[in-house]
Amino acid sequence: MKLAGAQAVRYFAKPDPARLGLLIFGADAMRVALRRQEVIAALIGPEGEGEMRLTRLSGGDLRRQPGLVLDAIKEIGFFPGPRVVFVEEATDGTAPAFAAAVKAWAPGDAQIIATAGALTAKSALRKVFEGHANAYAIGIYDDPPSREEIEDILKKAGLAHVPAETMTDILALSRALDPGDFRQTIEKIALYKHGDATPLTPHEVSLCAPATVEAEVDVALDLVAEGRVPEFAQMMRRIEGQGVAPVTLAIMATRHFRTLHMAASDPAGPGSGIARMRPPVFGPRRDRLQGQAQKWGVFRLDEALKVLIEADLTLRSSSRAPQMAVIERALMRLASMAAKH
Repeated sequence: MKLAGAQAVRYFAKPDPARLGLLIFGADAMRVALRRQEVIAALIGPEGEGEMRLTRLSGGDLRRQPGLVLDAIKEIGFFPGPRVVFVEEATDGTAPAFAAAVKAWAPGDAQIIATAGALTAKSALRKVFEGHANAYAIGIYDDPPSREEIEDILKKAGLAHVPAETMTDILALSRALDPGDFRQTIEKIALYKHGDATPLTPHEVSLCAPATVEAEVDVALDLVAEGRVPEFAQMMRRIEGQGVAPVTLAIMATRHFRTLHMAASDPAGPGSGIARMRPPVFGPRRDRLQGQAQKWGVFRLDEALKVLIEADLTLRSSSRAPQMAVIERALMRLASMAAKH
């Protein structure tokens, strides 16, 4: 049988120990692995692997010896409790081995948990699990986690009561990060809040969110947009020392001011424009960009983009002007424009 949506999410958290098996498939190996870990932990508990109630096989093993999975589910464990036979990297080539095991499975045998990459609707492996009344197949796709999934992750991390404003930023964070990084970030937030009974704030989420390699350039561009000329001059020395290419700096500056222009142009106001950004912007960063867009306004941002485009064309031309000086002069001009208003 197939499971999808909220039903699948609930099943991952509380799988049925009476089922004979579950196939989890999808193109994103990290998402599949996280779900597989969740299911196996729910079935055999934290001591299951130590008590040898988990048998690991690979798709390659089954292609060489198709009978391995059948033998594994029939083994009698030394320790009492439910058992799992986990097969990773299963493929359509292993479908006959699974078909034989499924046919011979009986209550009391180990449950089969198999993972695979992307499988088509006509996949032979999917048909083995989807076609059996006592087995499930669940596809994992690249959609961001649902609110229900996020609430479950927060609850498991000990962050059950999150204010609405903070939850908005956590939802945005879930869309900006891959699943593994998102879970690690939630765990980091939970450690940060350990022993602290105060509500989780957007600022705390921002502090724990992963920093990007572009973080220092982003800081420099904030200084430009806010007209903080002396601080920008100091930051430029650091950026030069890090070896950031002038063309890269020009591209990032243009992107930053285009973002502000889009926000300022939004009919509902800069706040609504920032809220609709993709990838999403959250926490203090969202408030900062909103303030910059309001400060500049559409017409002055038009002028700023002209300055940056002119600098970018110079950098890409045959001009012999020192490239870092070209972009630094353009950014300093913008910082001075911002400082006057």
